[in-house]
Amino acid sequence: MFLSSTWPTRLVLLACLVLQACSKPVPAEEPVRAVKIITVGLDAMQSGAEYAGEVRSRVESRLGFRVSGKLLRRNVELGQHVRAGEVLAQLDPQDFKLAADGARAQLAAAATNRDLALADYKRYKDLREQNFISAAELERRDTALKAAQAQVDQAQAQLASLGNQTGYANLVADAAGVVTSVDAEPGQVLAAGTPVLRIAKDGARDVVFSVPEDKVDKLTVGSQVQVKAWAADKSATATVREVAASADPITRTFMVKVGLNGPETWPLGATVTVVPKALDRSGPPVLKLPTSALQHDGEKAAVWVLEKATMTVRLQPIAIATADGNEVVVAQGLAPGMQVVSVGAHVLNPGQRVTIYQPKQAAAVAPAAPTSAQ
Repeated sequence: MFLSSTWPTRLVLLACLVLQACSKPVPAEEPVRAVKIITVGLDAMQSGAEYAGEVRSRVESRLGFRVSGKLLRRNVELGQHVRAGEVLAQLDPQDFKLAADGARAQLAAAATNRDLALADYKRYKDLREQNFISAAELERRDTALKAAQAQVDQAQAQLASLGNQTGYANLVADAAGVVTSVDAEPGQVLAAGTPVLRIAKDGARDVVFSVPEDKVDKLTVGSQVQVKAWAADKSATATVREVAASADPITRTFMVKVGLNGPETWPLGATVTVVPKALDRSGPPVLKLPTSALQHDGEKAAVWVLEKATMTVRLQPIAIATADGNEVVVAQGLAPGMQVVSVGAHVLNPGQRVTIYQPKQAAAVAPAAPTSAQ
């Protein structure tokens, strides 16, 4: 009797448990996210067009020998400062010395023939005064003397030329400067005019940089640029001195040379940043946002806008006009005064509740130690 009364109760409890196991679980409530908020406002453009440039000497010379020969020695190294008149390199002078000795011997032979012709002319001149010979015979002796003198002049010129070639075996710096390139090594046989060294002469400095073809028309000779050193805290105002008339065949950019007018010394090869004032983008205030606030809504950019009444967010598509450093300029989609999520946007969903992030309060500062006077 007892078993029959509890059996239906057990069946009911079992059915309840089965129904409870088959029902869907209640979804967990989405957490409230803490985000950083910025208020959209108008701001001026801060950055303009910047280009990387290099400091170079205004005058650079490629030096080579005026005669051919074997390079015997090179007396300078890359980066070394040289003085005007200093011997930079030397060719083997042996062949030049032998040629000069041969020219000197030819000059001696020509001088001997000239002296002999002069003695004959004097003797025949005395005979002509005594009417022992005809005038034609004296003229032949005079002609022979002039021919001998011409041979002497020719030998002297040849000796001087070979003497110059002996001097040309020494490569001499025509001005003080710094060696910026070494193009030949001892042992090489060089033709006349082959570059051996490149010297950046002391004096005025230039900054060289390249600009694309859509900007080159705005840079004219005499326009001002701001030059900032990359490795040091210094800057200067410079003037555009030269703009290339044709584009580089590889990069398709135009080279611009800027003359540094200030007294400050800029090291050769230093990297600088050039900001042309003609390409300054300053203008009316614009709406700007940090790049961390941007999201993607399909193929368009968007931001999370805070609805302060409900403390929820909604996705707002925007149009971007351009970039300004680490910020973007908004063309449309936002208005001044709207609040946008700047940090934490990647974990949000439409309609999600948020709270404004509050930084933790800094720990109480310990009391300062008493000073020596106290």
